[in-house]
Amino acid sequence: MSRSRVVIVGAGFAGYHAARALTRHRGLRDETEIVLINPTDYFLYLPLLPQVASGVLDPRRVTVSLPSSLPDARLVLGEVDGVDLDGHAVSYTDPEGNPGTMPYDRLVLTVGSVNKLLPIPGVTEHAHGFRGMPEALYLRDHITRQIEMAGGTDDPAECQARCTFVVVGAGYTGTEVAAQGKLYTDALVRKHRTLQHRDPPRWILLDIAERVLPELDQRLSRTADRVLRKRGVEVRTGHSVKEATADGVFLDTGENVPTRSLIWCVGVRPDPLVDSVGLAAQKGRLEVGPDLVVPGHPDVFAAGDAAAVPDVTRPGSVTPMTAQHAGRQGKTLANNIAASYGYGETRAYKHHDLGFVVDLGGAKAAANPLNVPLSGVAAGAVTRGYHLMAMPGNRVRVAADWLLDAVLPKQAVQLGMVQSFAVPLDSAAPELPRWQPDGQRFTDPPESKPPHST
Repeated sequence: MSRSRVVIVGAGFAGYHAARALTRHRGLRDETEIVLINPTDYFLYLPLLPQVASGVLDPRRVTVSLPSSLPDARLVLGEVDGVDLDGHAVSYTDPEGNPGTMPYDRLVLTVGSVNKLLPIPGVTEHAHGFRGMPEALYLRDHITRQIEMAGGTDDPAECQARCTFVVVGAGYTGTEVAAQGKLYTDALVRKHRTLQHRDPPRWILLDIAERVLPELDQRLSRTADRVLRKRGVEVRTGHSVKEATADGVFLDTGENVPTRSLIWCVGVRPDPLVDSVGLAAQKGRLEVGPDLVVPGHPDVFAAGDAAAVPDVTRPGSVTPMTAQHAGRQGKTLANNIAASYGYGETRAYKHHDLGFVVDLGGAKAAANPLNVPLSGVAAGAVTRGYHLMAMPGNRVRVAADWLLDAVLPKQAVQLGMVQSFAVPLDSAAPELPRWQPDGQRFTDPPESKPPHST
């Protein structure tokens, strides 16, 4: 007898935890085939990505192998580009450009999110986002290169521009990138004698909101703001970018900031695949019930950033697009799929926030576990303890990298693996780089690459 097939699209927090829970369900394991379609063969622990860009963690530490950690799931490498609800199948393109079709009995849409765009002139062309590993690797090389090129020029204006970094968006990602990036560039400058007598690297953190971390408790916001300013980061709240050029940015204050580095962290939007499905949505997120089922389609489930999940703890609202919610929604979704096969009972997704952590680099952090505000070393310990607990793998390796970073100088070299054109801000798949500026994917077959490409 052929087994029933559950197809999970996307291996972010929601999709990964759904797949892991389903493959561990003893009854379902023999009755169903769990198929996971994802562009990469790893789960990315996104909260630690700023530490990759700042040289603290090796890139492999924040990636968990899907075949190794989900041995009972079938991994299909590819980008899903269409969903046929009537035909119960999804279409995808594999890494070599070949199209494929995957029939399903149950469908799980956990495609996640991409960089949020705003209609600001020049931003799409000159800014880079921070949603995937290619962007983190590019940023690490780019920051290193700017400091090294600044050390090799006799032009004070060029040196200042290359040592200026502008981060737009003071939410989780932007705050951590600015805080840890400042530590990284300061460490680089200490190795360049030609830069030690000049002004220190300049980091500017912009947000149209009135405070950093506007979505969090004001006590966490004040802690983060204090650490940033003490470290030398210029915090500009209530302001944003008016225009971006290749040589700098114009702020809405009228100020022109010469820079070669515009880092875009203003937030995320649901994956464009959601719009193509043709189902009801709220602000780009699929409408689902508290049981994570798409209304009118009992065989289709959705969770994470792609789904507008009702927040039963705050009637009338939907859960925010955070890893904390996505991971827990994945587990609830797995329970409800099992219930659809007769194992257990369906339950509504319900979760009260247990607190938040923001890693500010070094021993600094802001945290409020169980609504107890912490700062300094205590917050740093809680933050790193939380990440080790939340990671589905690589815990020992991550802890070892943290220890080595605390006692050894940073290794700062350019690997040159990801070029600027490979990580455009406007991308439907930030987890994959491109081969060349015309939009061909990094994973396109060799025959489609230009001669002598590198």
